Amino acid sequence: MSVRELLVLGSASAVPTRHRNHNGYLLRWDGHGLLFDPGEGTQRQLTFGGASASELTWICVTHFHGDHCLGVPGIVQRIARDGVRHRVDAAFPASGARFWERLRHASAFQDTTVIREQPVSGDAFALDTGGAPFALTARRLSHPVESYGYRIAEPDGVTMLPAELAARGVQGPLVSALRRDGRVTAPGGGTVTLAECSVPRPGQKVAFVMDTRLCEGVEALADGADMLVIESTFLDADAGLAAEHGHLTAGQAGKVAAGAGVRRLVLTHFSERYRTEDEPLFVEQAAAAYGGEIVLVHDLDRVPVPKRQRP
Repeated sequence: MSVRELLVLGSASAVPTRHRNHNGYLLRWDGHGLLFDPGEGTQRQLTFGGASASELTWICVTHFHGDHCLGVPGIVQRIARDGVRHRVDAAFPASGARFWERLRHASAFQDTTVIREQPVSGDAFALDTGGAPFALTARRLSHPVESYGYRIAEPDGVTMLPAELAARGVQGPLVSALRRDGRVTAPGGGTVTLAECSVPRPGQKVAFVMDTRLCEGVEALADGADMLVIESTFLDADAGLAAEHGHLTAGQAGKVAAGAGVRRLVLTHFSERYRTEDEPLFVEQAAAAYGGEIVLVHDLDRVPVPKRQRP
């Protein structure tokens, strides 16, 4: 059975707290494991979350502030120690290659050859997914150091309409042939086209937006996403601090989700300045602009990608 869900390994910002670890997000997607921004402690959080290094097929770093990358050495060494044999791609800003090298080889260990590096550059960058069932793209964001967000997109497809198939006598192997070839000859001799028996099915999309001010990259990543995982470091009263340090507020995250037509909004990356009792304010301020489903995450939460909307 295919699984598409987000396992939250950490949801703090620069400073971890008693209740929130540094960043870390594992997106499980049909047998692939995309690990975003492994902050300090991610290796242990994987264990707490019932996950393992053997699940990982991608490590995606948005930028090289410590709360988004200090877990890289432990993850790389765990991949080596556990004897992971499949390829693990690593995406990170090309401008921070020196930091990646330091993290990748931070201490002495029996190294691994399975990690393939894909440095990201430019305003938009399409990564090589090697035949995986999704496309992965990166967009430049606005932060004091170069930062990128990521977007996972399944190819568009079609949903077959059983009533239309039955009306034309198309069944069994003919259905697969119709999906593959676009047309078949029905038992009665007539030609049946795919358009007659199906409706378009948009591919599912997940956007991952960490440290940034509002910018074109945020809008492009979020556009039409089924699920938007986005930083909401500050409450709206601290919008000045957010802009100064290159971050978003909860209200801004809500406006992004509303403007992009997002189906599920996932808020994370909370400043340590706020108390547990402040958490409802994040949801309240995001909901002022966005009427859809809002999830304020805690460490080790599992958030499924929304189910497809039926035609």
